[in-house]
Amino acid sequence: MGATIHPVILCGGSGTRLWPRSRVEKPKPFLPLVGKRSLFEQTLARCAGAIFAPPMIVTGHKHLGHVEQQLGESEGASIIVEPQGKNTAPAIALAAMRLAPDAVMLVCPSDHYIRDQSAFSAAAETAAALAEQGQLVAFGIEAEHPETGYGYIKRGGANGSGFVVERFVEKPDLETAMRFLEEGNYSWNGGIFAFQAGAFVEELTRFRPEMAKLVRQSIDRGEEDGVRFHPDAASFAQIEGDSIDYAVMESTGKAAMVPVAMGWSDIGNWQALRDASERDSSGNAAKGRAELVDCSNVLVHSDGPRVSAIGLDDIIVVVDGDDVLVTTATGAQKVGDLKGAKSQ
Repeated sequence: MGATIHPVILCGGSGTRLWPRSRVEKPKPFLPLVGKRSLFEQTLARCAGAIFAPPMIVTGHKHLGHVEQQLGESEGASIIVEPQGKNTAPAIALAAMRLAPDAVMLVCPSDHYIRDQSAFSAAAETAAALAEQGQLVAFGIEAEHPETGYGYIKRGGANGSGFVVERFVEKPDLETAMRFLEEGNYSWNGGIFAFQAGAFVEELTRFRPEMAKLVRQSIDRGEEDGVRFHPDAASFAQIEGDSIDYAVMESTGKAAMVPVAMGWSDIGNWQALRDASERDSSGNAAKGRAELVDCSNVLVHSDGPRVSAIGLDDIIVVVDGDDVLVTTATGAQKVGDLKGAKSQ
């Protein structure tokens, strides 16, 4: 076994595209959308075991209660409480600067679903080995269909146990996504990364020196509170936020990727949740009380009332308290635009 891997779990966002189930007061990571455990709890379980150190969670004040409740008695876990959301680059930098420079970090979003635990662990070990060589490693997730909602990674030549990243690609249109799938050397960028803490800080300092300086300042002026660490709010507020992709990965000459097929989904909308769920022979999935007759590819989520449907195809029905959502699967992309989702 190589170096111990330090999981850094990012907990943020409001999950408006999964309204009305996901709400500001209890957003997507903390809901049992697939299976009985929340996506956050599943992420914790995935990042536990002999190869992993205790997790470090980066979250905001509004999610802190959910994090602490679902973290339970996770021995050795620590929490960084962001004063405000500044996107992924500063969040990851906070964790990197709290770890030893040679510590291998595994950055994981808290709200993704991964079906194949063993494939995830194997990819984590492969990525960690590359990270020990100074590489900044992205998981290149097998593209299973032409998806326009994800960024892509174009694979270059072999690089030890992984590959060089030829380039990161923005979310494509459908025609381009189909071409990527046909060419076969493009993977989905799922936002899972591995690198040594010091290597990431070095590259961040090179490309975003002001961000790196202010993150360091917010840590130097921050305060410990048991397992919690509170960065200095005034310093952190001055940061111009950005994603790790834009701030570092698209510019660095040290980008590598490890390909992995692990049954991954970002559960980004109701259609994605349907596709990740256990489905019957007609492609239907139901959570809560439901009766589906002559239906196909229908998803029902109900927190109480029985949902009865006949003759529907490719439809999603969600009941949460007084709110009912009915949409086609393709229309699920626009759920976040609804007034109810925006006003929650």
